[in-house]
Amino acid sequence: MPKMKTNRGAAKRLRRTGKGKIKRMRAYKSHILNKKSTKRKRRLRSATLVSPADMGRMKRLLPGS
Repeated sequence: MPKMKTNRGAAKRLRRTGKGKIKRMRAYKSHILNKKSTKRKRRLRSATLVSPADMGRMKRLLPGS
């Protein structure tokens, strides 16, 4: 059986934590920033975990990590 391939798009966007959860950056931080509050933009800077509902799909995209 051949090796499983990692989805390269997902690999550039997602990181595995020490406990095996998957970390991602938040969306909506790239443009039209003047109408967003400073507090909201500051929160968008920080990473967060992928939701449990999506975790199975994300793990399939990153088989080797």
